Amino acid sequence: MRLRADVSLVETEYGNVLLDERTGKYWELNPTGSFVLGELMSGGDTGAVTTRLTEEFEVDAERARSDVEALVAALVEARLVDR
Repeated sequence: MRLRADVSLVETEYGNVLLDERTGKYWELNPTGSFVLGELMSGGDTGAVTTRLTEEFEVDAERARSDVEALVAALVEARLVDR
């Protein structure tokens, strides 16, 4: 997964902010969302990212998988990423 060419990513003290330059909309990701996006952009699939999420944060596998899938769906729907 990678960000579309017209999406900028800025790291903040709290996480990341994505700017969709086509629409001018901002998307703020908390530290967990930023972690997931980073893992996905590094080539991880949702299964691997779910495993890493359970290792890094106090979250069970079912909740982690659900959260990863929800974030991916939201990013794709908003047209912020290419798979």
